[in-house]
Amino acid sequence: MPAPSSCDIAIIGGGLAGSLVALALAARRPEARLLLVEQDDSIGGNHLWSFFDSDVAPQDRWLVEPLVTHRWPQGHAVCFPGLTRQLSGAYNSIASATLDRHVRTLLGDRVLTGTQVAALDPAGVTLANGDRLDVGAVLDARGAADLSALRCGWQKFVGHALRLSAPHGIDRPVIMDATVEQADGYRFVYLLPFDDRTIFVEDTYYSASPALDVPVLEDRIAAYAAARGWRVEAVMHRETGVLPVVHGGAFDRFWPQDDPVARAGVRAGLFQPMTGYSLPDAVAFAAWVAGQPLDTLAAATRAYAAAHWRRGGYYRMLGKLLFGAALPPDRWRVFARFYRLPAPLIDRFYAGRSTPADKLRILCGRPPVSIRSAMHALLRPPA
Repeated sequence: MPAPSSCDIAIIGGGLAGSLVALALAARRPEARLLLVEQDDSIGGNHLWSFFDSDVAPQDRWLVEPLVTHRWPQGHAVCFPGLTRQLSGAYNSIASATLDRHVRTLLGDRVLTGTQVAALDPAGVTLANGDRLDVGAVLDARGAADLSALRCGWQKFVGHALRLSAPHGIDRPVIMDATVEQADGYRFVYLLPFDDRTIFVEDTYYSASPALDVPVLEDRIAAYAAARGWRVEAVMHRETGVLPVVHGGAFDRFWPQDDPVARAGVRAGLFQPMTGYSLPDAVAFAAWVAGQPLDTLAAATRAYAAAHWRRGGYYRMLGKLLFGAALPPDRWRVFARFYRLPAPLIDRFYAGRSTPADKLRILCGRPPVSIRSAMHALLRPPA
């Protein structure tokens, strides 16, 4: 369908962050004429987003509840050499196909897919075909911007949903199985049992490099399944990802003060710096945007993102220690020590809401890295 010539707000990018803002505005500001513009043919791409119940504030749960594709109320587990622990927090996953259906159902003709954008400015959007859309506000949610202003490690992965010939015997998500051979930094396998014979297996790395050798990781997934005694009948779904784990940099260079266009999601730096996960921040941000005046959205979103950057300083410091002080083969020890801490602290950490007491507790005790290496990492000049 042709694009309309004007709207109150154009959200550019139909990934998780842009879609959640569109859904929040449609629900809370039905009078606002909005348009969600996505370059691909579907909303959400090819992703599986997951979150703990504690990641989303109770007052914002309405926004993601219709999107949940799988839910495990029995909790989740982690496995390390010498440590297997079950935690009680419920876990949820959202498939991009579910997001696509829900957004199209609720927004209808306010969604434009397969539409390339050539340029953005505060007053409008220029499409690749030359058409101009005049808007009251523009929100740029097109994923990661230029990350050169940031110092990053990377959480990268390849995931396969496997259909097995017999039950796999996994009754809850395994967030980290770090009993596997370590390689390319910190390696673990992530498991989501969709049903008794279908399981999502993701080979994941905290690495200094964003390079992703997909065939090698696919072979490791197959080897992991074979070691478990699983016979694979089919690979039902494949996905890959590379998430920034930010441990330094300059916010004002990442989002210059004179940039006049509002941002959302990873493009605004709205993710947990130590994990790279963006869903908790995307939900909170979408609920916040729904209450903001649209005519001052650019300045307001930058101020929101700058405050988030300041709050993330502790997590960036932890990332600096992980990548700068821990030897790659021993990085699993950092996470194994963390998972011995109290469960509520772990919940708050993933949600990016660590208390001052949490922050002190994480750093107390016998460190999993040498003091000398830690000091060297922390005193290294910023990027």
